[in-house]
Amino acid sequence: MAWHWFNRKKSSDFHKKIAAARDVSGGEAFLVQDTRAAIEELSQVVKNDPEAVEIYLALGSLYRSQGEIERAIQIRNSLIVRPGLAREFKARALFELGRDFRRGGFLDRAERAFEEARSLGHDAVSIQHEMARLAAERGTFELAADSFGQLGLPLPQAHYLVRLASDHFKEGRESQAQRSLRHAIRAYPGAVEAWLEQMVHAYRAGSERRVADTLRDGLDNVAPDLRFVLLEGLLQALDKAARAKEKPLVEDSQWAGVCPDRALVTAVIPVIESQEPDVLLLYYGGVFLLRVGETESARSWFEKTLVMQPDFWLARLELFELSRPDQTLTPFFREQLNFFIDRAHQVRRFFCRRCGLKRDHLFFNCPRCRSWHSIGFRKDFSQ
Repeated sequence: MAWHWFNRKKSSDFHKKIAAARDVSGGEAFLVQDTRAAIEELSQVVKNDPEAVEIYLALGSLYRSQGEIERAIQIRNSLIVRPGLAREFKARALFELGRDFRRGGFLDRAERAFEEARSLGHDAVSIQHEMARLAAERGTFELAADSFGQLGLPLPQAHYLVRLASDHFKEGRESQAQRSLRHAIRAYPGAVEAWLEQMVHAYRAGSERRVADTLRDGLDNVAPDLRFVLLEGLLQALDKAARAKEKPLVEDSQWAGVCPDRALVTAVIPVIESQEPDVLLLYYGGVFLLRVGETESARSWFEKTLVMQPDFWLARLELFELSRPDQTLTPFFREQLNFFIDRAHQVRRFFCRRCGLKRDHLFFNCPRCRSWHSIGFRKDFSQ
């Protein structure tokens, strides 16, 4: 029986392997250096003792962490139908089966598995957490926000309130959208996505003053290492508006009444100047100035950036490009230089400060390790 197996003497690192397997099962961090090797070791243990329920559960979680969902589901089902399986283990197997189904995209099956686990007495908080994730993946953002709020998790609560507000804006429900954004900020004042959504909406509405006021409030409330997200998000909105204007035959009312670029930059620059000197704020100030042709002012901002951090590669790249017209280059050298500069601009600027994932675009929840607000800006290539 399983209990006899667990009473036998085990190697000194046995419990460490089990703990590592359980950590991987949550999908939050990969603590096992070589997951494949761990799978092989645990598979051998299972062959030697097929009654080892704990090992089966850990092995299934390792398969899930590797994306082998079908094999993980097979292991859970083999446990669930086992005659005489203790109620506690059956509940755990059903709970993990629900996680497997959710990871595989079978959301209805996941919900049924979680409900069965609940009926068998599995931890209610863990199940509610998984149900909140299910609601988010189904796009029922109001339910997801309510569920995370009940769990006392204000950051994901605020995030899904912002997603709800975005849907309201798209459907023309202005008052409901603004109410959701205010609720998000009350729940978690550091919700950078809420401040950004408010700011972009003000930009679309053509109010540069509201953009500046929202930016100022956002800079005061979000974590210092996330403030760049506000400026990057605003720049991305300007790019979307510019692309919409390039297609006059395509009606896109969402971007029809945006602020003129110069008016927006004139409103935003004083807000950035009012902050304590910061490398990324100075860099983005220079980028905004470049956008409206203020090259000498932009050059000054980039130079200030390098005074604070000499190895900030993007500021050096901008200064180099500003000086290129003054250089005499052979056609061959110019061609090669253009090639390398274009490649440099394609370097992924953002990374997850927890797992190191690199991305071209902003993210609020890391696609790999699922950590919240872990995005960072690669100010040097070592990050």
